[in-house]
Amino acid sequence: MKTLLGLTVANIKSLTRDRAALFWTIFFPIMFVFLFGWIFGGSGGDTRISVGFVDQDASGASAGMRQAFSSVQILTLQYGTLEQEQAAMQHGDVSAIIVIPKDFGAGLTSKQAHAAVIQYYIDPSKTQVDQIVVGAVTQVQNGANLTIAGGSEVVSISPQTLTSNNIGAVAYLVPSILAMALMQLGVFAAIPLVQQREKGILKRIGATPLSRWKLVGSNVLLRLLVAIVDAVLIIGIGMVFFGVQVVGNVLAAGAFVLLGAGAFLAIGFMLASFLKTEEQATGVVQVVQMPMMFLSGIFFQFDFLPGFLQTVGRAMPLTYLADALRQTMVNGTQIVPLTTDFAILAVWLVVCLGISTRFFRWE
Repeated sequence: MKTLLGLTVANIKSLTRDRAALFWTIFFPIMFVFLFGWIFGGSGGDTRISVGFVDQDASGASAGMRQAFSSVQILTLQYGTLEQEQAAMQHGDVSAIIVIPKDFGAGLTSKQAHAAVIQYYIDPSKTQVDQIVVGAVTQVQNGANLTIAGGSEVVSISPQTLTSNNIGAVAYLVPSILAMALMQLGVFAAIPLVQQREKGILKRIGATPLSRWKLVGSNVLLRLLVAIVDAVLIIGIGMVFFGVQVVGNVLAAGAFVLLGAGAFLAIGFMLASFLKTEEQATGVVQVVQMPMMFLSGIFFQFDFLPGFLQTVGRAMPLTYLADALRQTMVNGTQIVPLTTDFAILAVWLVVCLGISTRFFRWE
């Protein structure tokens, strides 16, 4: 174990001295997060938020509430039944719902504490929108209490949560870019391996008393550590700079980060087993990674692809890693169940690792 850790430390030092490797493994995905975050996370020219408004009371008091919410400049109201607006919110057509329940007017007339309730539905994965909606509801509540009850708490608010199937663009892209970073981390591992074999470095290393599994294990451990660093940086930047909120299972997301990194590292080792020159490795790695980047749904919804390209995309491991990370991090709409994501990534890991173990050459 001491030898394995020593080799891993040596590999870390080697990585920190390689500027190109540092760029592609760490700074390139971070650059993508900032780029797409600024493109899709900006407020733009229209800062209004579409909100469903449900009037179940149909009284003069509820009409007053409707007028009060209509006067909030940042909100655009859409009217319908609760079922209609819940469906609209789940499809992303509205960002929240405000409900004036039945008997609201009677409760307001009684002037008893908390007799009139304003309900609202928010999506916990959309922090910035939630803060604006809660602020608007609180503003109307305070105004009603001050005007009607002289400051008494006649009107109260009741928050509810409803997760939308249509997550925000930045929330969609952060786990997708993390999946891309893990893919590149693993697949690009083929290039230095082929380079070292071509220069005879692997042959000389293989002739040393060190066990070959320790040499390979230190390389794997290095890549997994870099995967963890990538995950922390990408998710941290998404949360701090673009308001992405991780509302899913963090432990499950971490498990998929390690599984995905391992699967793509096995793919990188498999490619290195058959490639003879550095030029070949560079070209083949690009051929492998480019289709995955654009056909696995990491930059746009997978359903937007034409049918025949969806069939191609479903054969790619990046599709399932990105899907698993979105489901476990931001409750994104699933392409397949998590068990299927896990099974497919595990199959890629086992099969590619078996092939590389059988055919990898040290000279």
